Amino acid sequence: MGSAVERTDEHVREYLIYRGFTGTLKHLDSDMKADKEKGFRVDKIIDQLQLFIQTFDLNGLKDYWGYLDRRLFCRLEDIYRPTVSKLRTSLFRYYVVYTVQLKNIEKTQEFFQRQAQELQGQPEWRDWFILPFMPAPEQNPLFSPYFSRQWSDTFLVSLHNFLSVLFQCMHILFFDSEVQRTTCLQEENDQKLNPSRLFFQVPEKRGESGDPEPQLEGGTTSSDPIDPPPPPSQTHVSGEGQRGTGVLGVEHPFIKLSQEEYGEHHSSIMYCRVDCSGRRVASLDVDGVIKVWSFNPIMQTKATIMSKSPLLSLEWATKPDRLLLLGSGVGTVRLYDTNAKKNLYEMTIDETHSRILSLACSPSGTSFVCSAAAHAGPGRSGSVTETVPRLPNHLSVSGQLLLWDTKTVKQQLQFSLEPGPVAINCTAFNHNGNLLVTGAADGVIRLFDMQRYDCAMSWRAHDGEVYSVEFSYDENTVFSIGEDGKFIQWNIHRCGVKQSENSLPQDATGPFVLSGYSGYKQVQVPRGRLFAFDSEGQHVLTCSNNGGLIYRLNSSSDSGLEKVLPLGGHKAPVVTVDWCSAMDCGTCLTASMDGKIKLSTLLAQKS
Repeated sequence: MGSAVERTDEHVREYLIYRGFTGTLKHLDSDMKADKEKGFRVDKIIDQLQLFIQTFDLNGLKDYWGYLDRRLFCRLEDIYRPTVSKLRTSLFRYYVVYTVQLKNIEKTQEFFQRQAQELQGQPEWRDWFILPFMPAPEQNPLFSPYFSRQWSDTFLVSLHNFLSVLFQCMHILFFDSEVQRTTCLQEENDQKLNPSRLFFQVPEKRGESGDPEPQLEGGTTSSDPIDPPPPPSQTHVSGEGQRGTGVLGVEHPFIKLSQEEYGEHHSSIMYCRVDCSGRRVASLDVDGVIKVWSFNPIMQTKATIMSKSPLLSLEWATKPDRLLLLGSGVGTVRLYDTNAKKNLYEMTIDETHSRILSLACSPSGTSFVCSAAAHAGPGRSGSVTETVPRLPNHLSVSGQLLLWDTKTVKQQLQFSLEPGPVAINCTAFNHNGNLLVTGAADGVIRLFDMQRYDCAMSWRAHDGEVYSVEFSYDENTVFSIGEDGKFIQWNIHRCGVKQSENSLPQDATGPFVLSGYSGYKQVQVPRGRLFAFDSEGQHVLTCSNNGGLIYRLNSSSDSGLEKVLPLGGHKAPVVTVDWCSAMDCGTCLTASMDGKIKLSTLLAQKS
């Protein structure tokens, strides 16, 4: 509808110029600048609302919403009033949270003083009057969701989609040709239309017309911590994640709300992991520099960790989640407190097997497993300038898998690795820590029973090394990516039985190649996580040359994987990914060889 209005405006302007009506043209331009409906351009309306919020103009915000209510919302049927009410509540929560984030306490207090009489009788505002007197409301469980980027993005896209469908349901008469003009004017005279209906028409109820218009979806009066209504079911997103309105029945699982860049690293990333709370990220580059940073509500570096010895791996502790485990190339693991910004312990693991390739903390937080490997030839440290051939399986590097107690900082046991000591590349616990799955340089996946501390089963999974392994959502299977380019799902109740097998391109499985000037080439062996699942385990995020790529699992396509959304945004190969899910939104992290990390915020479209 917005584009139709713009075309009509241009036609009118051309006509006035052609006729020489310069005075009328000036009045038209003046009225267009003051147009509160912004030519039915939803993005312009959203921008205007955000401008009022960013300038702390509460009067302007109230007046503008009141105008939209009188001009648009009041024409809707009563079933849509709860949705409008929830959007209004969320808009003013968005405003007051913004005043707190910008530490403008005067504007926070002003809001409640001026709105007190109106809000006191509304149950959804009952707990909010304490907000100006709380020292850190973003840490309070009641208010913390509203300070997250996911909530604000969800609200804005909900409002955007609501207005988009609203405008789609209301017709504006415009003329693209002389024939259309004549036809429309004749219909107007024949039907004796009310002047107010020249611009707006209230949506018909389904079943009252042979050709019903798209309908808005009514809201409910239920209240939950994140209370913007879901986007109307008629809206969808294009392949690049832009908002749009589509045909009913077309399923698009995610909307890409935003994409931001963290650029504090100056060399290729090896690891990039979100902590258990979803508030902080730890990223490690090939120079051994670790950055600890947050992205809710704003992107901010919390700590920078430098090390004299090379660092090869990292993992967040589960309890407390402020601690990081850092594995080095000289046989040590450090326990680092990200709040105090200091080392708590440094454990010497094994001088013979001095490369700490993988770390995994048990869900209980009482122990962690550590994969230590002997030194290999050039090319296995993570990044080299030329391709190095892989050693044959019978010459694979020796390694150990150890269990350490986090509290006593002592080694508990060494796992048996059959058929021989081998370097373990990747490790992962299930949800309660009773099972541990590992992938090794000999291509074998081993599943350990952590109650008996022995290997329950093992099988040859890949031709070449296993690079990344994870439990499925229901934990009845495990997924793995190997050097052979295969993405395989394995049944853990039937040893070595495949549930599915898919071939992925090399830019998803590694080794990763970055070419430069004068024939320079950098090759990086996979170290971090190569794939990650969404909160329901139905979609998987993988690496690619220019960003992350999301597939739908168990699709009806021949390959078993269906591409649903490319995230893009990178100019160098992505080498590791992570997916942090919270509420209906999730944040995908994709880290590349040029040191850039992209955060793509997604809204899940619930079916």
